[in-house]
Amino acid sequence: MTMPTLTLISHPLCPFVQRAAIVLIEKQLPFHRINVDLGDKPAWFLAISPTGKVPLLQVQEADGAEEILFESVAICEYLQETQPGPSLYPDDPLTRAKHRAWIEFGSATLGEAWGYLNARDQPSADLKAASFKDKLAQLEKALGPGPYFAGEAFGMVDAVFAPIFRYFAVLQTDSTESLFADFPRGNAWRKALSARASVIAAVSADYPALFQAHLRRQQALLMETV
Repeated sequence: MTMPTLTLISHPLCPFVQRAAIVLIEKQLPFHRINVDLGDKPAWFLAISPTGKVPLLQVQEADGAEEILFESVAICEYLQETQPGPSLYPDDPLTRAKHRAWIEFGSATLGEAWGYLNARDQPSADLKAASFKDKLAQLEKALGPGPYFAGEAFGMVDAVFAPIFRYFAVLQTDSTESLFADFPRGNAWRKALSARASVIAAVSADYPALFQAHLRRQQALLMETV
């Protein structure tokens, strides 16, 4: 069977794009990548993106038929279900459902992390830090011996959380590192994810500089200590 041509429509900093990129790399799938400026969205992008957001996955079949997928979870599920390579979900239906629930939890965790990282004042940062640590505490209870969420096998939950933890690997200030001090399993997990080849390759080499530049533009409080 001829493989479709895959194009990931992207933004260099988007954590949801990273989910899809990680899955593509884990599945060892060749793909093209096109970055768009979300501050000045081109007309062609708005014409194919129902939400005006990334990621999009353009799927072009050998016969010329083309489809556009949007929303990162839908893209990742499509790749999981249709493409060869290692499965990123457990076989057991109940365990698989639990993993999908933790993926939803990952989106909520991302929101708390983003709020903390972009906070412009100490009260806001403290509030978001506490909320983020509450999420880490829940994860600590769910994690096993590692190195990944479900043990030895890298899975979809890992692909979802790796972009969140990448933020903190880029900054590594005393305040960001202290968030993980009470969570040894979570801390070991994030370090294992940061060393995974697919996670490393999901962003460009200039990602740290781009992310720090974003925080400076936002006048984020954290940048005073970086």
